[in-house]
Amino acid sequence: MGASRRPGGGGATTARRVAIAIPLVLFSGLIAVGLVAFISGVSAYAYYSEGLPDPRAQLKDLRFDQQTVIYDRSGKFLLARLGDMRRELATFAELPSEMLDATTSIEDKDFWINPGFDLPGFVSASLDTLAGKPRGGSTITQQLVRARLLPASAFEGDVYDRKIREIIQSIRLTQEFEGEAGKREIITAYLNQNFYGNRSYGVKAAAKEYFGKPLDQLTLAQYAVLAAIPQSPSRFDLVRNADDTPCAEIEGAILEGETANCPVGDSRLYVNPGSEIVRRRNYVLDLMKTRSVLTRGKYTTADFDAAKDEPVILADQRSSPWKAPHFVWQVRAELAGILCPGEDPATCEPVDTGGYRVTTTLNWDYQRITEKWVYVAAIGPNSDNPGKILAARKIGSAARNWILGLRGRNINNAAAAVMDYRTGQVLAYAGSASYVEKGRKKFQPQFDVLSDGWRQPGSAIKPVNYAIAIDDERLTASSMFMDVVTNFASRGAKPFTPTQADGLERGPVRLRSALQFSLNIPAIKATLENGLQRTFDRSREFGLRYTPGAVPVTSMGIGTLEVHPIDLLGAYGAIANSGALMPRTTILKVVDSNGRTVYPAPDQKRVGKQVVRPQSAYIITDILAGNTDKRINPYWGDWQIVQNGRRRPAAYKTGTTSDNRDVHAYGYLAPPRAKAAPALAVGVWMGNSDNSPNNGSLSLDSSAPLWSAILTEISRGLPIASFQDSRPDGLVTATVDAFTGLRPGPSTTKTVRELFIDGTVPRERDQSHVSVAIDAATGGRWAPGCAGPRVVRHYLSFRDVEPEFPQWQRFTQNWAARAAAGRRSGGPEGTRPTYFYNSAFAPFGRSWGGSFPPARTCTPPRPEPTCEPVQPDPSVPPFPGPIICPSPTPPPSQNPAPGDGQSADRDETAWGGPQPGPGP
Repeated sequence: MGASRRPGGGGATTARRVAIAIPLVLFSGLIAVGLVAFISGVSAYAYYSEGLPDPRAQLKDLRFDQQTVIYDRSGKFLLARLGDMRRELATFAELPSEMLDATTSIEDKDFWINPGFDLPGFVSASLDTLAGKPRGGSTITQQLVRARLLPASAFEGDVYDRKIREIIQSIRLTQEFEGEAGKREIITAYLNQNFYGNRSYGVKAAAKEYFGKPLDQLTLAQYAVLAAIPQSPSRFDLVRNADDTPCAEIEGAILEGETANCPVGDSRLYVNPGSEIVRRRNYVLDLMKTRSVLTRGKYTTADFDAAKDEPVILADQRSSPWKAPHFVWQVRAELAGILCPGEDPATCEPVDTGGYRVTTTLNWDYQRITEKWVYVAAIGPNSDNPGKILAARKIGSAARNWILGLRGRNINNAAAAVMDYRTGQVLAYAGSASYVEKGRKKFQPQFDVLSDGWRQPGSAIKPVNYAIAIDDERLTASSMFMDVVTNFASRGAKPFTPTQADGLERGPVRLRSALQFSLNIPAIKATLENGLQRTFDRSREFGLRYTPGAVPVTSMGIGTLEVHPIDLLGAYGAIANSGALMPRTTILKVVDSNGRTVYPAPDQKRVGKQVVRPQSAYIITDILAGNTDKRINPYWGDWQIVQNGRRRPAAYKTGTTSDNRDVHAYGYLAPPRAKAAPALAVGVWMGNSDNSPNNGSLSLDSSAPLWSAILTEISRGLPIASFQDSRPDGLVTATVDAFTGLRPGPSTTKTVRELFIDGTVPRERDQSHVSVAIDAATGGRWAPGCAGPRVVRHYLSFRDVEPEFPQWQRFTQNWAARAAAGRRSGGPEGTRPTYFYNSAFAPFGRSWGGSFPPARTCTPPRPEPTCEPVQPDPSVPPFPGPIICPSPTPPPSQNPAPGDGQSADRDETAWGGPQPGPGP
């Protein structure tokens, strides 16, 4: 369906329709004149119009070809030219009537007859805004004026001052460009300067980039979808909204008149019919039924309705000319904040056409390393020939093992970033495994998971939550938790009984061990002990953003609240940086086309925000550093950072969501002594773009080795630093019980040295033992009549632990009974007690800090009868056998009854009767 052409460059039809509207023009003109007169009457017109340039000269001198250029941190390596190869200027004669009608229908229905300002529309939009439903009320002329025809001084003052200047200049522009010919010039400039997403500026370039066709060969539906985009080019970017979809799954894929059909077996970039941009396109088509001026009568209502059923299928997209494209998008957003503060970054036109030279924070060597590893980790295992991919990128045998181990795991994407945590500078950034690789629903290459994806962090959130609790001095690194499956749901609610992935319960563990080995139940208990709302509020101080409407919940302790992965990397950076969160940045310097520095200002300094005390941050770092030491943690320690056979101190933590949708790893190196050297932090995510779960892969065989591979290679050759060098004052060490974390007591079996903020060393002694009287002869509990001797021994008792939450106690006692009975499975989830960590690794012994008291009581022995032996006859030789005492004669009963057995009853009562029960 081709475009309608207007005879004679505007012809009689257009002239006639415009002529019909002359009375409306006059009426609108009177309104405009009245407005100007009113402003003049209050002596304001001169004030607001002062400094406004000649609108005719402004429009005639309008230029579009200034490109912003982006470089790496050296200023030498070109990353991107914004708008490069994506702007094509169209003349009015090249603009189809359908494109014009679609644009005016949605943006300015009275464009051809208004004086540049729509008073009823402005009033209506203002009333809606005051009612809490903000919307735009600007005409096409106003939009053009605001974007290109106002000097910087016009934006001084508040938004109302700017709006008045905008209206005045729009009216003046319409007066300078009178009649239909003037309107043509205005709308042509407008359609050439609009941003249509996908780095396409001007409607002519948008048609070619999205549909691969000249503007005059688009369909009615395609004109409508282009007209729908400028309201929010980033959100409505067709490529970002499209999935690579098999033709067989696209309804109505064969378009009448199309030369490039979509045959079965092939695929196309397809925008889902339920997406917001398609709904907006259909809204434009509905408006065109009654608002079309230039094509009125050419299309029927049925034509417009049929167009709403047309699938949005995009042309094959060219490989991006950008280097580090996901990073460039982040630069563009930050640059928009500098050039157009307070406005939507997607509509900040000077970003792309202002001719700026931007020096970024990107380290190109780090970027190439990061892109290589995320590519081989996600694309390699899912390719038909992974060996070829790994060989091409010179991946060694050790890495090949874990990469090939991901085959069949249904992990199709990966993302990673590198930051300097002392400056907040982003040194490398890969929002997906590739930007140009052919995409699928599980791997959408242009979707930036790091900054645009909402992902559950799983256990990766635990260092933040523990840091908050330690900083609030509610907990210390030696605080003890009972790692026992517990129902954390409130009364009457559905049970919430989280477990560890291996189905084991460790009993008493200290915070240090709980964090190092990522135990879930202690993490939830710690969050509850410190307070859900408190933890939620303070975590946002670390730079974490949650989904709109998110509220604190119990499960947030194990990372169920979704965050952006790049924000979580920043939070780890704050812990690494002695508790100071540096604002994240991608830009070092911005220079305009005249060579003047626009950013930073001469006196501008980047200042961090102290989110926890240095002492709290260091304790968390000291704990996480154990995860790269195989002597401390032989499991996470598999992915330590090694250089020339020497372990490089590093701290890290992983995260796996309970449904295996996301696997994470975040960590950092010790800060280098040289202040100018980068302090490296790396964050990694793996999963699927469509948030579908993987096939049971854990972080230790996916994201952890990827994190280690990136950090190992980018740190190669850097001096090895120690965390000890950055230890702050105000920390002390103390000896504590290895199980309870309290001061050692008489029953302590193992001690450790622990770090504390000065003043938080526990004063209480080990209270997990009780004194029990024992019969030494039988080992049972003492009771009167036991053989003895009676001794007092110390045994485990967990009746007084976690006193603030008495509802947890019954689960603890259930565990204790099962543990004492031989580590039997049971409890709410059928889990089994074990010695820390899994019996095979028990650094504090195969024990829970002692033994449980015996359940049985001693059985008093039956005493041997005694008697006086009969004096032997001297004439008879001594009898060699034992002396047999005569049976005692029972005393007579007062009322004897033959065979009543009373004597036997008394004997049984005396020697074999019931024994005392077990003690408390």
